[in-house]
Amino acid sequence: MKVLVLHSDVAADAPPDELDTLDSAAAVSAALESLGHSAPQARFKPDIAFLKGLLDAHKPDVVFNVVESVFGAGIYSSLAPAMLDRLGVPYTGATAAHFAATTDKPFAKNVLRTGGVVTPDWASGPDWAGLDADALYIVKAADEDSSVGIDDASVVRGSEVRARAESCKRRFSGRWFAEAYVDGREFNIAVMATADGPFVFPLAEMRFNDQWPDGKPKLVSFAAKWEEDTFDYNGSQRRFGCETEEPALGRALIETTKKVWHLFALRGYARVDYRVDANGTPWVLEINPNCCISTDAGFAAAAEQAGIPYAELIGRVAQAALTS
Repeated sequence: MKVLVLHSDVAADAPPDELDTLDSAAAVSAALESLGHSAPQARFKPDIAFLKGLLDAHKPDVVFNVVESVFGAGIYSSLAPAMLDRLGVPYTGATAAHFAATTDKPFAKNVLRTGGVVTPDWASGPDWAGLDADALYIVKAADEDSSVGIDDASVVRGSEVRARAESCKRRFSGRWFAEAYVDGREFNIAVMATADGPFVFPLAEMRFNDQWPDGKPKLVSFAAKWEEDTFDYNGSQRRFGCETEEPALGRALIETTKKVWHLFALRGYARVDYRVDANGTPWVLEINPNCCISTDAGFAAAAEQAGIPYAELIGRVAQAALTS
């Protein structure tokens, strides 16, 4: 196949979560070429004439979409699939509608709650209706991923939510909301479309090591994801094996992940993030369509656990786009 690998237009001095899209694009391109496909890379620009010219020049059979942000913001990631749909070109992964529904986290939580999926309570400004002054919350970006703005200070009492949200808005811009903090275990579950329906990969848990200080929130912070020389990064490690060690919890996570997939009518591939409380109840936090697909990301790690080498995984994603 001729596959055009389309990635974010990232500045050289961009933060590490944005630069990661270049690593993903390079890995995807190399994997496709190892399978015998042609896989040039190109930067996405939100200009329909520019994109049409790019497609006319490359004439791809399919576009592999790894555009994770536009104008440096994840909220605009839906522009790439929207424009590709307009031009009638097959592409991998989520549609513009999927991005719009899941990138707006409070909106996604409304869909989850309406669909009968357990998700923590939440409150949004400016009125912050339902906020409990004494309860613990985590203040999160409403329309960004990659743990932007998440650190130890993100977990606050309800009485401190407004101040934390305003501080984050000044520093990072965008919208912020408060989600009830579930003190428990963290799971990041990869799922992919197949001819037989969604396939849930081996279940990945982010474990916090024995040196984790008492009182320090157990979070997959921005540092834990992107800053390799930090305690957060080295103190949290991915672990598999839940299905065999805790079959009841494994079944619940698999069933809920499939339910989320169908509820949002997802396609391609995605990741569903959970906290599991002391009672073993999985709480869905958010849904990440077109999750990071670099060689060292959780999706690739889960595929490897399932016996799917990286190149084969990328080939399957590209091939599936022709029949989506």
